[in-house]
Formats: sequence, structure tokens, C-alpha cells
Amino acid sequence: MKSDKIEIIQINISGEDKPGLTSSLTGILAHHDAFILDIGQSNIHQSLTLGILFMTTPERSGQIMKELLFKASEMNITIRFEPVTEEQYRHWVTGQGKHRYIVTLVGRRITAEHISRVTKLISDEDLNIDAMNRLTGRMPLDEDERAPKTSIEFSVRGNLSDKARFQNELMKIANSSEIDISFQRDGIFRRSRRLICFDMDSTLITTEVIDELAERAGVGNEVKQITERAMRGEIDFRESFTERVALLKGLDVSVMEEIAENLPITEGVDRMMTILKRVGYKTAILSGGFTYFGNYLKRRFGFDYVYANELEVEDGKLTGRYVGQVVDGPRKAELLRLLCQFENIDIQQSVAVGDGANDLPMLNIAGLGIAFHAKPKVRANASQAISTVGLDGILYFLGLKDSWVEAKR
Repeated sequence: MKSDKIEIIQINISGEDKPGLTSSLTGILAHHDAFILDIGQSNIHQSLTLGILFMTTPERSGQIMKELLFKASEMNITIRFEPVTEEQYRHWVTGQGKHRYIVTLVGRRITAEHISRVTKLISDEDLNIDAMNRLTGRMPLDEDERAPKTSIEFSVRGNLSDKARFQNELMKIANSSEIDISFQRDGIFRRSRRLICFDMDSTLITTEVIDELAERAGVGNEVKQITERAMRGEIDFRESFTERVALLKGLDVSVMEEIAENLPITEGVDRMMTILKRVGYKTAILSGGFTYFGNYLKRRFGFDYVYANELEVEDGKLTGRYVGQVVDGPRKAELLRLLCQFENIDIQQSVAVGDGANDLPMLNIAGLGIAFHAKPKVRANASQAISTVGLDGILYFLGLKDSWVEAKR
């Protein structure tokens, strides 16, 4: 194209999707040496929407549009032409420098009201929705056949004046609507996460193991009260841990095997771990609980690392003491940093998941920190939260689509 004058034209095509449609239309553009500036396509239930922005010369534009109209008629699709000025195009290119974000909705059900409230908030912030994608499978009509969760992802572009306030407004919608909403900056780190670290008690399992041990030792009520105060952040974790372990003195270690084999596993753990391993994530348990149970979960689900607390044993019984450094909140954050160094990744490529106050340090330094069915204090201080679905809801916060990861190999 050697003319000093150019024409920029946007074509919008809609109709029934059929094989060869894109090839036929772009073939016409290729024949006339048109230059494609942008192209995008979406499909929903065999209905196609295709947009192409191309540049050509005034001498060729008329013939191109004529041939495109003939082809559209032949293929029984609708085509519209819209001229674009050079000034409009340059303004559009300048807009590409705006920040990009991902808003993800996850819930048992996502309703029109959920989408309406979220998209209105996006619009009120003068943000533009570039794309919407359903991450979960298509919805059957029969209620009994429906999947236990659904997820929709929005790709959003624009410059936020107050990111924290916008995120807080999204959390308000989530808290009042029985839905989980993730808001993340879209960039290279979000697309290249490699390590996920999990709390164990009340995260990977739906109980606190120390409470189970205490029940067998006959001190259940005393230990449970201390545990609840610690998880709410009312007392220091290290102090509470020492007090609780001391109450277990004299318990036979054989009890631990019986508890491990009957641990109540959180919904979605098996599916989540299968997919995370399939796509190459490294996984770790960073727990204020005990290594015996962490290692049991490691063997069962294939975790790569386990860091937890070691109970001291003498003559087959617990002494009421522990061995080594306590894995408390600061230690979890330190371990997360060390694992990133060992795996040779940036900490922004890490994910941390937990429910208690002692998880906040690692949630706050990870590239993505997720409060899972968390205590009020934790949820209030975390930037992302999951409260309505199981642990496999994390997969959608990572941008993984069911059709990608569950297709038969």
C-alpha cells in the first residue's frame, strides 16, 4: 500500500457461526492488500460477532466493501461498515496505555442482578469492559444437572482514581449478594503465577486438628476457646499455641493416625489439586497446625512442600511441648518468601490462601492473597475472598477455564 492517503474502516459482522467465515472475509482483505489493525471475535450459542478494523487506500476501499457485501449475502450474515478517522484511531491507540484489570465473579449461581450491579459499578468508574468470558461450563436447563458453581470473568480497562475504594465497593456487593468477586490488576505476573501456599486447618480441612486432639485428651472446651480467640486475632498465636499444646500432655500418639484418616476434607480440594498439578503449579502447606497431618495431606493430594509444627513425643505420648520454631503468622510470610527464592520466582507470582488472623501476613505479601471462608477480621483485611464455594473456586481467580483444564487428553 503505497498511497499517501489512507482509509480506516471498521466492519462488524453478525450471524450464524459457520466454518470458513473468517477465512473468506479476511481472504478478500488479503487479495486487496488491506492491512488489519485489529480483529476480535466472540461466539455464543452458534451466534457470531466479528469485528475487523482495517486500513486501505481510497482507490481500493469501494471494491473491498462491494466484495465483502457479496460474500456476506452469500453466507447469510449481516455486515456493517463504519469509517474511522485517523484522529479517532490515534485516540484509541492512546487508550491502550490505560490500566487493565480482571473482575471475576464466582458463586453457586450468578444472576442478572449480580451482573447488573457489578457492571454498573464498572460504568460508574468510567471503566470500559473489553471482554466477558464464562469460565465454567454451559448451564443446563435442568436444575438437578447444574454444576455446583459458576464463574464469569470481565476484562476491564481504564484509569481508577481510587483503586482501594473500588475494590471495597466490589466487596460490599459480594458480602450482600452471596457471591464472591475478585479484582486484580491484569499483567504479566497474573498470567505467570507458579506457587500456591495454603493454610491447613479450616482451609484444606474443615476442622482445627488441635481441637480434635484436645477432644481425645479430654480438654476440648479449654483448647477450643483458646483457638477461637487466636483465630479472631484477640491473642498472640505463639502464646495461644504454647498454652494449647501444653494441655495435650500425656495423649497417646496413636490417636493422631486415627484423626488423620478421618480428616474432613474441604469441598473442592481434590479437583483443585488435580488441576493445579496438571497446569504446573507448585503447592505448599504453611500451617500453624502439625506436620503429622500436613504430611498426611501431602501424601494424599501431592503437595510439594509442608511446613508446620512438630509435637514432642516421649515413650509414645505427647509431652505437652513442641520442637523447633513455631509456624506463626510472621513465619508463614517468611516461608512464602523463601519458597519463592527456592523456586526462583517473583513473589508476585505467588498465591496464599488462609482463613485465620495468623494467615494475614502471607496473604498481604503474596501476589494474590485469598481469604477462604475466613473470620471477619481476616476477610475485612484481605483484598480477595471466597466465601460461597469450595476451594476449587480459586481456579477461577487464577483465570483457569473449565474447558481448558478438564478436556480429555
